[in-house]
Amino acid sequence: MKYYQIRFQFRPVSTAAVELLPALLVDCGFESFEDSDEGVTGYIQQDLWDEDALQQVLSCFPLPDTVVTYEQQEAEDRNWNEQWEQEGFAPIIIDEALVIHDGRHLSSVPYPISIEIDAHQAFGTGNHQTTRMIVSELRAMDLHDRRVLDCGCGTGILSIAALKMGAREAVGYDIDEWSADNARHNAVINQVDDRFTSLLGDVAVLEQVEGTFDVVLANINRNILLADMPMFRQKMRTGALLVLSGFYTADIPLLEEKALTLGMNKKAQRADDDWACIVLQLT
Repeated sequence: MKYYQIRFQFRPVSTAAVELLPALLVDCGFESFEDSDEGVTGYIQQDLWDEDALQQVLSCFPLPDTVVTYEQQEAEDRNWNEQWEQEGFAPIIIDEALVIHDGRHLSSVPYPISIEIDAHQAFGTGNHQTTRMIVSELRAMDLHDRRVLDCGCGTGILSIAALKMGAREAVGYDIDEWSADNARHNAVINQVDDRFTSLLGDVAVLEQVEGTFDVVLANINRNILLADMPMFRQKMRTGALLVLSGFYTADIPLLEEKALTLGMNKKAQRADDDWACIVLQLT
């Protein structure tokens, strides 16, 4: 996964500026930050880089006496998750009914559903609140013979979970080649590869996908969800469910308002810390 490294400098430097800027840049797609003597360094996936959006944030920076400048360069092309991948992760239990584990850390207790994830530079093991909430919502559904669309599939965890819960077919896509390949790999490990398709691309790749879906899943940041929801709508049959996460509870009104314009109503919502998950239905 390729990243840009953006070095922000402040004149004058202040604690307030160093703390405030990262909070404002999260909605632009930045994933992590490092403090420096002169400012902040932010990291963003190259596919998410939008300089116009960044400049709009900086033009409205709420410290009028502070000048913010930045320099862009490619971050070192390496596997940022390498140490985590080598160590693996402890089994993750969801609703006392499903366990997610890697190949080296098996659960000592059997559960009705067991999912093995071999994560290589891909998001989605169940460690994050957003993944766990969507898996829990899937458990509450009748997925028998349902067709599932997994937007931004990462490791393929959500597709695999849905297939093991009875879904007929799952189609996933991701903008990152590592993720699209890793999702296929994990489908093979879990013996559901005959019912899973992994595509490389953004939401536009759905134009190549025939038919509609019963359940659409998207664990992505708020701005991408708002932009992509019209395309999700096109791939949903009447009565289909759209499960969204990857955003904060404060973002729910914006997403609900967008859903209403597309003919969808909120059926349920939940939160874990400040992270949120909502279920929408196309009427």
